[in-house]
Amino acid sequence: MFALMLPAVPAAADPMQLVGYSGYLGEWELTATVTEDGSATPKGYSGPLSIKHVGLCTQDGPEEKSGRIRIQMMPSESRIEATLWVDGIECRYRGVLSGFYTGTMDCSGRERVPLKLWIKESK
Repeated sequence: MFALMLPAVPAAADPMQLVGYSGYLGEWELTATVTEDGSATPKGYSGPLSIKHVGLCTQDGPEEKSGRIRIQMMPSESRIEATLWVDGIECRYRGVLSGFYTGTMDCSGRERVPLKLWIKESK
């Protein structure tokens, strides 16, 4: 299980770890470490992203992909928005905080899929 912290406003230069699950059965695991990217309000964070297929249907081991993520947090509204780039595909995500961020990821030309996202401060 994950030890989770959901900071209202993350410390300025501290990296944050993102952990999430995507898909209707949570079959894709998402991990990323992001740092503040200098954008104004709302603050933006970006960094490398890794996704791994952890579902039961894998045959030759888990499929893994890498990419980048950029998030913007709106703590006063308990919302997060993100853009993900994986394998040349751009995806958008909007989530609402309810113990974790829950929303859908919308990738161009593909069906929307659920994504649950947790943010924890790196130590």
